[in-house]
Amino acid sequence: MSAGARPLSVLIVDDEAPARTLLREYLSGLPGVTVAGECANGFEAVGAVEAAAPDLLLLDVQMPGLDGFEVLELLERNVAVIFTTAHDEFAVRAFEVHAVDYLLKPFSRERLAAAVERARSHAATRHGALLAEARARRGPLAARILVRSGPAVVVVPAERLDYAEARDDYLLLHADGKVHRKQQTMAELEASLDPARFVRIHRSFLLNLDRLARIELYAKDSRLAILADGTRLPLSRAGYARLRGLNR
Repeated sequence: MSAGARPLSVLIVDDEAPARTLLREYLSGLPGVTVAGECANGFEAVGAVEAAAPDLLLLDVQMPGLDGFEVLELLERNVAVIFTTAHDEFAVRAFEVHAVDYLLKPFSRERLAAAVERARSHAATRHGALLAEARARRGPLAARILVRSGPAVVVVPAERLDYAEARDDYLLLHADGKVHRKQQTMAELEASLDPARFVRIHRSFLLNLDRLARIELYAKDSRLAILADGTRLPLSRAGYARLRGLNR
């Protein structure tokens, strides 16, 4: 590290205490590195990133509550990421979200040092834009939707979502009589959900087909989707065509 350069701030996220201890020990021997804190699960990590604003995450993949990829989905701050895991099957996905490195446990002090140096030169300011680009591509279908609610995280199982409504640059998720606000585009949400169950019935509405009771014609070539609870949603021509194409 050059003279006068700011130390690299690192947050350790791993559900196993021995792994966190080892990472802290390895980092203590690296010049120009400070440990911003430790987190034992993904929920803690989301809050800690906002509070401590680290430059780098050492992030486990498989953890209770939220996994490493779900943590990244909820972050609103640019931060470089090195995955540390005992599982090699997530490597491709890790680099799709532009991780700096992917370390398979057990790894050596030297291997971690090389990854941290790579992170030091990593353009962290580009991470947010690159992650948004990766999210826009269809990946594994989501079984649940994660929503930030202040310092907390609300988990909405996908099958409990009644419909999503687009509002400017955010979504309103209607589920179980509650409404959750999520900073996401409709296209991103649509791409993450099962297309056999969730259909874009209008530019601003994505519907869970299990909630559809009937379709009503209220004017020439104008229709409404009537949900089981009586909610009435606009149905565009393109949306109606999509519904007919599903033969439901």
